[in-house]
Amino acid sequence: MRIGELAERTGASVRSLRYYEEQGLLTSERSTSGQRHYPEEAVDRVALLRRLYGAGLTSRVITELLPCTYAPSIESSDDAFERMLTERAKLNAHIDELRTTLRALDEVISMNRRWRAENATDSATAS
Repeated sequence: MRIGELAERTGASVRSLRYYEEQGLLTSERSTSGQRHYPEEAVDRVALLRRLYGAGLTSRVITELLPCTYAPSIESSDDAFERMLTERAKLNAHIDELRTTLRALDEVISMNRRWRAENATDSATAS
């Protein structure tokens, strides 16, 4: 499939697909006229890349992790597996921070609601 179809099927921009290819995360074959052609498996690969980027991983980290996703073997993926565990721990720490921030925001919202309720009553009484 051509780059436009891959973009349409995955929701990724053409620019992102070109970037993935520049980073060595995605491969294509070129036609005689220079157009990129991707295999059907590229749809799943792009979906995985988008999830990993969405989780905050960098191109460098993703490059290190990919061996575990398409050709897992003990010899070739020990480092990648360790890296996955490290990145998972980082993501969990970030999730914990987000939960803490969410609780703090919920407290501020609750205080604001109480204040609004009290002042709405005071305003109605003053009128």
